Amino acid sequence: MVACNEPRITNNQILNQFKLSLTYSPWLIVVCLLLGAIYAWLLYSKTATWPKSINYLLAGLRFVVVSFLTFLLLGPFVRAITNTTQKPTLVLAIDNSESVKLFTQPTLLNSLLDRLDQLKASLGDKDLQIAVRTLSGRSNTNDNLAKLAFTAPATNLDQLLSGVQEEYESRNLAGVVLLSDGIINQGKSPAFSDYNFRLFPVAVGDTIPKKDLSIPALSYNKVAYSGNRFPIIAEVSNQGFTGQTATVLLRENNKTLERKTVKLTDKPANVEFAVTAAQPGKKHYEVVLEAKNGEFTKLNNLKHAYLDIVKGKLKILLAAATPHPDIKAIKSAIETNENFQTELYIPGVFPLKAATKYDLVILHQLPSRLGTGNEVLALIKQQKVPAFYIIGAQSDLAGFNHQNAGLAITRKSNQVDEVVPVFNVSFTKFKVDASAPERLSKYPPAEAPFADIKLAPNAEVILSQQIGKLKTTRPLLIAQVSGETRSATLLADGSWQWRLTEAANYDKPDVFDKIIVSTAQLLTSASDKKRLNVYPVQDEYLVHDDIRFEAETYNSIYEKIYGQKITLKLTDEKNKVRSFSFENGEGFSGLNIGNLPGGVYKYEGSATHDGRLYRDRGEFVVQDVQLEAVASLADLNLLHQAAQKSDSRVYYPHQIDQLEKDILKADFKNVIYSSENIQELINQKWLFFILLAFITVEWLIRKYNGAV
Repeated sequence: MVACNEPRITNNQILNQFKLSLTYSPWLIVVCLLLGAIYAWLLYSKTATWPKSINYLLAGLRFVVVSFLTFLLLGPFVRAITNTTQKPTLVLAIDNSESVKLFTQPTLLNSLLDRLDQLKASLGDKDLQIAVRTLSGRSNTNDNLAKLAFTAPATNLDQLLSGVQEEYESRNLAGVVLLSDGIINQGKSPAFSDYNFRLFPVAVGDTIPKKDLSIPALSYNKVAYSGNRFPIIAEVSNQGFTGQTATVLLRENNKTLERKTVKLTDKPANVEFAVTAAQPGKKHYEVVLEAKNGEFTKLNNLKHAYLDIVKGKLKILLAAATPHPDIKAIKSAIETNENFQTELYIPGVFPLKAATKYDLVILHQLPSRLGTGNEVLALIKQQKVPAFYIIGAQSDLAGFNHQNAGLAITRKSNQVDEVVPVFNVSFTKFKVDASAPERLSKYPPAEAPFADIKLAPNAEVILSQQIGKLKTTRPLLIAQVSGETRSATLLADGSWQWRLTEAANYDKPDVFDKIIVSTAQLLTSASDKKRLNVYPVQDEYLVHDDIRFEAETYNSIYEKIYGQKITLKLTDEKNKVRSFSFENGEGFSGLNIGNLPGGVYKYEGSATHDGRLYRDRGEFVVQDVQLEAVASLADLNLLHQAAQKSDSRVYYPHQIDQLEKDILKADFKNVIYSSENIQELINQKWLFFILLAFITVEWLIRKYNGAV
């Protein structure tokens, strides 16, 4: 968690020790003095034209300069130990989520924030430094707490408290005052975490049950196939309406599709709607629980369902020269996406269904040096199917080079390189998670051919090779999606180890699966020769996310060009149009349009090039999850458990005076840190000027007294 506007840390620094040390034996100082004396005697022992007192002064100056210069040859260094006193810091951790404002009386909340401001000032006068952190990590120490906006759409208290612990790991942290209602909807409970500081929870929110109806959750598959029926199941919960009935509506575009009545009991009830998937595209359904008289709030009576309706599962053929563990890893990764259906073909093991129409063929070590699998290569040419090649020990590279796959491989020898993948940040066709570089770096090496690799002009590098600790520009995974042929090539034998290792280290091989699935999606997406490509970075956003678009334009031979003015129009479900304009300059990092209300949005990008207008269209979803309106009762039990783990207690708004007494009673002490600074004496600039002064004085005296 990054904090800004950090409060000034008051440190008192005292130079406690100063010591001069030598690299060589201190007895050599006698030699330095002797050399200085001999030099001065040789220079000034002869009879001079000036008085003896002047001669003794000049000899003394020369003695000091020569002795000190020879002393510096002994490598003397200065060791200075500085003690720094750091005052204790108390952090006010504020749960600024929507639920705190929704379910806490405004007068009570405002009064409490004013009292905490007074607490800040009071403790600051008693040698405690005060810092403020919110769910977003922002510091507001220079502002009144009353100015805080309680608008955070989700609550993750463990992230807030762990962030404070990490930030103050090596500093004098006295404790943390946590203002919260105890309602969490993200992350783990603070009651199950161990923190290295004392926690002082201050409870807000409503603890008295109110009459209320709510829809805590919806269950549905995010992907459905056109023409099929699929269920949307709403969980209906009630407080205070047991024995009555409630009406639940399913709506689309403000039109009611179905209405159902449910009997309310002490236990949550499930209401199921069966929906028929129509045309492919993004769909937005609303499940609404009709309000009843006396309800405390209607905010939790609405839930949204966002679905992607697709034509049907895409068929992918996994063809291999021989059985290999890579096949299992690739197959498992592909099948994490519900849109894909896989079939296997291994000569002599799994037969080829030549009559089947495939959307993608993955060829493991085909073409093969064994001469098998030629019928698959013929099928690719016949059906003009996109191909994903995986190169290995059995690959026939000469045959592969004739497949027009976007690269040519010429072996230098039969040796192989042990390589680890590195994601190419310049690749923009799809994105990976921010954790990908770290995860990829922990993959075990796989074998790549030791060869010269020549890329076609329209080929793009997705992964490059790291050999040992050296990150190279040599491609490991490339894609060719423009032109007549759509293909990808992975130059790694043994990628099964990558998926297995990531699963062992992180529970799920998310990055491996993402790269394989995204590459397959890239190859199976509709083949076109668009001169304009405008697209959102993600297909789905949350209402509090910033939405970013990227754009690419191409000339007549499909080379990227820059400098085009692009107009972007967004149309929501109510046909409201939002327009934006930007230029795709080289190094363009995307257009950030901020956040949008929940719903399905259609977009159209347009640009003019060479006097011709080009357009690109698509859809994306903004999800309104309404996490903060689901639970209205403060969870004081969570706050009590978290306080007990740090030998503390929960405080209520009227107990802030007692909180201040308990904080002061803890008698937090200043912490003294010692730091040692070692510097060679010869590097001290002031010594140069002192020696120069001695030499200058000697020279001036000699000149004044008539020396040549």
